[in-house]
Amino acid sequence: MNRTLALFCLSLFWACSDKQTQIKLTNTEDLALVDKPIRISRGDLPRLPRGDAFPIVMNDADTIPAQLDDLNGDGAWDELFFVANLAPQSTLTLTLSWSQDSIAFPARTSIRFGKRDGRDLPVRPITSDTLLASEIHARLGYQPYQTDGPSWENDRVGFRHYFDGRNSKDLFGKTVSYMTPEDVGISATGGVEDNFHVMAEWGRDILAVGNSVGIGGINLMIGDSVSRIGTAAGDTVTNVEMSTCHIVQEGPVRSILDFNYLNWRPFDRTYQVKERVSIWPGMYAYQNTVNVSGLQGDETLLVGLVNSNTRNPLKEIMVNDRYVVLLTHDQQTYDREWWLGLAIILPRDVYQGNGAAPAEGIFSNTFFGKLQISEQSPVTYYAVGCWELSDEGFRDPEYFEDYVVNLAQQLSAKVQIEVQ
Repeated sequence: MNRTLALFCLSLFWACSDKQTQIKLTNTEDLALVDKPIRISRGDLPRLPRGDAFPIVMNDADTIPAQLDDLNGDGAWDELFFVANLAPQSTLTLTLSWSQDSIAFPARTSIRFGKRDGRDLPVRPITSDTLLASEIHARLGYQPYQTDGPSWENDRVGFRHYFDGRNSKDLFGKTVSYMTPEDVGISATGGVEDNFHVMAEWGRDILAVGNSVGIGGINLMIGDSVSRIGTAAGDTVTNVEMSTCHIVQEGPVRSILDFNYLNWRPFDRTYQVKERVSIWPGMYAYQNTVNVSGLQGDETLLVGLVNSNTRNPLKEIMVNDRYVVLLTHDQQTYDREWWLGLAIILPRDVYQGNGAAPAEGIFSNTFFGKLQISEQSPVTYYAVGCWELSDEGFRDPEYFEDYVVNLAQQLSAKVQIEVQ
């Protein structure tokens, strides 16, 4: 094919790909939906262009930030994702077209993950890592990971996972909507430094986790016994043979992380545990999906809510047929300096009540929800953190409770999606 013919065919291809696809979103609820996640599978979209292309989703003359996500790691995108605002009992019609050129949308989600390969080496950004049982930080004698492991955030709040063997989840309170600096947790000389427990322009780490599993961290109850997935603070031995972390997607409107715990051996059992963390804009929360294999039938999944600085009891709210909320509200930050509401939003169909871990031990200072779990059947829930410096209304327990209930209702609402 000569060059002129090739250019003509390329122009013809993109002209044909300009044919717009119509996406009709219908909200049948009597509830305004704000930043509602919209997921459309690749197979549900007609007229897909060949080769690399970028989605252009339009609401009249306004472009809606959207991204294509490869969820199974095969190198091809699986899902079109964006968030939309829908009035109660309303229909929103959007158009989808394709472009050779990507659009740099403002980031409303982000992931930060860094590591140093030696005590005296600088931190470098990474997208995945493997942690062997012999490499936990208490045994190494130094912390290899920036912020103790990966952190993720949206325009409201941030979180982090202790990927150093402890496997707890912590909370970054934000006072700004922009993404926090990439060098949080790095010293002026490029090393690992705990510089995020002091107030910065963007906010700070506000939650004392200790030997809890933090906010939304997990454990298994086996019969009547609990063994931590990994180590407690200071331990040099872990019961997880190998852990992996991988950034699946970091995009303007959704970021996704995978954690795998390979050959976790509590008592005389061996389990494989997977977590997929997702975050999108507008909510003071993240989503977590947990999958466990190797189950023998007497296990219960525990989803934790740290209570080390909480003087108030745990509150349970049955929101609707889909979700139950467990929440606390108190001055439960470091040194009880600020008001903070914490919650987990759990699927009601597998909810089996709640409890509390002891005040001491390798799994302690934690309220938890108990969830039924079965072999290779994932469980999805949400963890919520609402700091008074993010929204002064969160000083009020009723305001916080109303927010969490509304969020659960938003998550419950189903949007009808028609693609033409």
